[in-house]
Amino acid sequence: MNQEVTRRRTPVADPLPRLRAIGRSLSVRNFRLFFTGQLVSVIGTWMMVVNQDWLVLSLTDDSATVLGVVTALQFAPMLFLSLHGGRLADRHDKRLILLVANLASAALSLVLAPLVFTGAVRVWHICVLALCLGVVSAIETPARMSFVHEMVGGDLLPNASALSAAYFNLARVFGPALGGLAITWFGAGPVSLLNVASYLATVTALLMMRPKELLRRPGRVGDGRSVDALRYVAARPDLLLPLLTVAVVALFGLNFQLTLPLLARTVFHADAGSFGLFTSAIAAGSLIGALVGSGRVGRPSAKVVAGAAVAFGTAEALTALAPGPGTALVLLAVTGLTAIFFTQAVNHRLQLGSDPAYRGRILALYTLVLQGSTPLGALLTGWLAAHHGARAALVLGGLISLAAGLGALGPALRRARASP
Repeated sequence: MNQEVTRRRTPVADPLPRLRAIGRSLSVRNFRLFFTGQLVSVIGTWMMVVNQDWLVLSLTDDSATVLGVVTALQFAPMLFLSLHGGRLADRHDKRLILLVANLASAALSLVLAPLVFTGAVRVWHICVLALCLGVVSAIETPARMSFVHEMVGGDLLPNASALSAAYFNLARVFGPALGGLAITWFGAGPVSLLNVASYLATVTALLMMRPKELLRRPGRVGDGRSVDALRYVAARPDLLLPLLTVAVVALFGLNFQLTLPLLARTVFHADAGSFGLFTSAIAAGSLIGALVGSGRVGRPSAKVVAGAAVAFGTAEALTALAPGPGTALVLLAVTGLTAIFFTQAVNHRLQLGSDPAYRGRILALYTLVLQGSTPLGALLTGWLAAHHGARAALVLGGLISLAAGLGALGPALRRARASP
């Protein structure tokens, strides 16, 4: 009887404090507006990605090579402009840069809609627009990433950064699935218009912000050249090693924009309605990984970064061996979780370990190696998939990522043993 009373009186853990801890940076009004606008905008962007891939594959009889070229064109500007974008972010008003970039992206997306509605769209149209959107993204990304610090400050930066990854992956859960359904129900033209409208959500959020509440440093920050950031990183092994690791993993393992549509369409023969589920599966896992990362306090260790790369490479290689679509979707969720945990660990290790005067350019370097390697990776992966199939491309990407993680884990363990 006493045991029963004790059990009844045992307090139940209250989940509200934990939920508040996950979303603590949302208490900042400017970041709350930013989060909401970006969520709507990125949903539209992922609908556009599915729409673009479907159009390319439909126009080229499922050509992996052409899809690789389009993907390469979209990310090629990262190789040449992301460092310049980081310098702009260090020297100018980040909010203004984001306003102009989102308006430009909306205008470019608006160009595609009439071409699709009239049936006049051709592959070269998609190639040109993908390249132009890549130019805008190369300027916008360093400003967006470093703008988070201005909204919330250093103490809330890991939480806000993780929530930024969360909205991105929440959008990646719903965006591709909604895109696939919208293509089935309405066609590709209306999806292009929805993407235009989604960019305006971010524009509205930026205009509603209170500039006086932004945590800006007086004067111009980081007037030095982009090469100064390269020298700074070269002199810091704790920054250089994670950048090298993410460069290898991004080049060979993080080519999901190419491998997922090929896996869905050429291996499992998915229709338009289920086409986006493969991207949604990896995004669902990424969302969980982002929420796990939102509880991070302080700078992650080199062992955490390397271990996350090992876990990602293993998960991706296993996904390539999935016998059916159901198993593939589960493994893709695990792959997404480990991928976002790895990239966020690198992001936090760089931001929390670098001088604020270099933050925009350091994040530009991070963007350069994370996304700028995509053009070459897309071409290599497209060639491999065209000659040996999508499974071979995934397996090779996973094994190389696993090797990169193991290569970084050795020095991390040696430094840990040498530390007092």
